[in-house]
Amino acid sequence: MAKRTQGTAPAGADGRTGPNVGERLRSTRLRRRMTLKVVADGAGLSESFLSQLERGRVNPSIGSLQRIAEVLGTTLADLFDPSEGAEVRVVRRDERPSLVYGILGKKYLLTPAPLEHLEVFIGRFEKGGSTGEDSYVHGDSDELFIVMEGQFELRVGDETFVLSEGDCVNYRSSMPHRAVYLGDTVGEVMWVISPPSM
Repeated sequence: MAKRTQGTAPAGADGRTGPNVGERLRSTRLRRRMTLKVVADGAGLSESFLSQLERGRVNPSIGSLQRIAEVLGTTLADLFDPSEGAEVRVVRRDERPSLVYGILGKKYLLTPAPLEHLEVFIGRFEKGGSTGEDSYVHGDSDELFIVMEGQFELRVGDETFVLSEGDCVNYRSSMPHRAVYLGDTVGEVMWVISPPSM
């Protein structure tokens, strides 16, 4: 099987991914009694890359992480925060589960598991940031992309949109899509996905 693009995201200041993501991947893999080779082959990645990811030494592209989650039978939401919650939950800004991903980007989950019908993410990007070098897909959900701050280029299928603060685009998550930040400071977007498929 040809190996796909694995991870092009630069590491954070400490060279690591978001909190415990690698550990959660490893613990989920071990609970499923799956070897590194089985998961790596299923996701089209190398065992070496997956091993480094589990140890927090590399950052995956969003597409790579999605494929790994699919092979493990879990979701990105579970990798952000697998804990069970109360019926009413408050997520404080500085306590949002987060994940470094893409290029110069970070994604924050606003709807931790076990919310069943909706996922909401905030993405923050530095100058030159994007969701990754390649377009990606996930499931076949309704997805709404909303620009909160700055200007972004969003490519969906064969169409390209330049979006400013307050603009939004809706599409199916099964359509290849990729966002690129065009600003010089920090830009922010929101994804609303129903049903969850990240």
